[in-house]
Amino acid sequence: MADMYSTVAWAKTSADSKFSEIKIKRNVAGEHDVTFELKYCGICHTDVHIANNDMMSTKYPCVPGHELAGVVTSVGSAVTKCRVGDRVGVGCIVDTCMACDTCDKGNEHMCPKEMTMTYDAEIKHGHIKTNTGWTLGGYSGSQTVHEKFIVTIPDGFPLEAAGPVFCAGITMYSPLVQWKADKGGMNVGIVGIGGLGQMGVRLAKAMGNTVTAISTSPNKEAAAREIGADNFVVSSSPESMAAAASSVDLILNTVAANHDLNTYLPLLAGGGVLVQLGLVLQPHSVNQIGLMMRKLSISGSLIGGIPETQDCIDFCHKHNIVPKIKTVTWGDLDQVYLDLSSKNDSIIRNVLDIEASKAA
Repeated sequence: MADMYSTVAWAKTSADSKFSEIKIKRNVAGEHDVTFELKYCGICHTDVHIANNDMMSTKYPCVPGHELAGVVTSVGSAVTKCRVGDRVGVGCIVDTCMACDTCDKGNEHMCPKEMTMTYDAEIKHGHIKTNTGWTLGGYSGSQTVHEKFIVTIPDGFPLEAAGPVFCAGITMYSPLVQWKADKGGMNVGIVGIGGLGQMGVRLAKAMGNTVTAISTSPNKEAAAREIGADNFVVSSSPESMAAAASSVDLILNTVAANHDLNTYLPLLAGGGVLVQLGLVLQPHSVNQIGLMMRKLSISGSLIGGIPETQDCIDFCHKHNIVPKIKTVTWGDLDQVYLDLSSKNDSIIRNVLDIEASKAA
C-alpha cells in the first residue's frame, strides 16, 4: 500500500473558498485493487452540503464526488471482476471491514464497523489510501479501490449518465425492491420530482406499478408525466390531497428539507409504508393513533449494497432508464453549487466532465 501515484483533482480548501485545481495522491493498485481513469462524475446535492461544511465536520481539502464513471487502466493480479479497458464505476462506498456477515451478504452500506464514504471520510479499514488521511472523491482524474466496490457499467449504457445511477438510482431502487414493488402491481407514490424522484418514477413504472408523483409544485406535472407518472398530486393543495386519499401502497419520500411527514400518511392505503429517503436533521413528530388504526409503517433507507447497485444499473440498462443530465467542467462548479444551494432540486443532474475539465 506504500506505493502512491499523483492525479489531478478539483477541491474546496475551505467552506467559503471557490473550487481550485490541486494534485492528490492515491495508492497504486494492489493485488485486489482496480485503478480507473475517471471520465465523468455526477454532482449530488450532498456534495454541496459537505463541501460547504453544513454539517460542521468537513475535512479540507475536500474533493467531492460519489458518482464516478470511467475506464479501467490497471488491475491487481487477483482481480476477477473487470479487466483493463472495461467501463466501471464507484458509488458512495469505497471501503468497509469486509470481514463481517453484513459485508459478506452484500449489505456493505450497513457494515457494523461503518462503511467508508467515497470522499471526506476517515480512512480506517486499510483497503484504500490517499495523501491526506481521508478519502478524496470523484472530482479527480483517477481512482483506486478494492474490486469489491467496483460496479461494472453495461455495454451501451451512456458512460456520462452512469454516475447518478450509483446514487439517485440505487437510493430509489433499494426500497422498491425491499417493499416488493419490483414484483409490480402496486400503487407507488414518489414525493419530490427532482434528481431522486425522477429515478423513482422511472424505476417504479418499469417494474410494472401505477405511479403517483407528489410535489408542492404544480408546474412539475408535465415533466412527471413525461417520465412515466400515471397520476399527479399537489401536496400543497388540500383538494388534490383529499382526492388521492388512501390511494397508494408505498410512498418514497425524497424531501431533504425540514417538513411534516404526517402530510403524506393520509395518501397511504391500509397497511401502507412511507419510506424516508431525504436527509432531514430535524426530528419528526408522528401521530401514533393514525399508524395504529390503519397499520401504517414508517421506514428509512439509504443507498444499497454493491450487488444491489449492480442490479440497479443492469435494470436501468435493460429498461432504457437513463438519467437526464447536463455536463459541466470544473470552472462551472461554483455556479452549479450556488444554484443547488438556492433552489429546489432539478430533474436534470449535473455531471462533471473530467476530460473537458483537464483541458479547460
